[in-house]
Amino acid sequence: QVQLEESGGGSEQAGGSLRLSCAVSTSRNIYSTHCMAWFRQAPGKEREGVAHIGTDEYTTYADAVKGRFTISKDTAKNTLYLQMNSLQPEDTAIYYCAATPMVGGGQYCYFHTYMYWGPGTQVTVSS
Repeated sequence: QVQLEESGGGSEQAGGSLRLSCAVSTSRNIYSTHCMAWFRQAPGKEREGVAHIGTDEYTTYADAVKGRFTISKDTAKNTLYLQMNSLQPEDTAIYYCAATPMVGGGQYCYFHTYMYWGPGTQVTVSS
């Protein structure tokens, strides 16, 4: 069983930064077997993938966040991070961390259907 819980959301002005954390609770080291990712869902919109990271550290980003967001993981702390810089009002959404067993290389994490999800954390960016 894999349990995920996000933290670090809040309100920020445009141009500011936030760092989201996702605490991973599991009896095994999933970082060696699972894709990890951040998704977001804005009001009235479908959920979208923001950033993915494979067991091989391969990362992919949505075009809207490239160059501004960075996904990383600290296996010693069992925590996944999303560093968000140069925030824009369009980044306002509920952010979710997710995990799923990886098949193939990290470049395929973007195409996986994710099995495990956290409850989400709200990020609000004002102009």
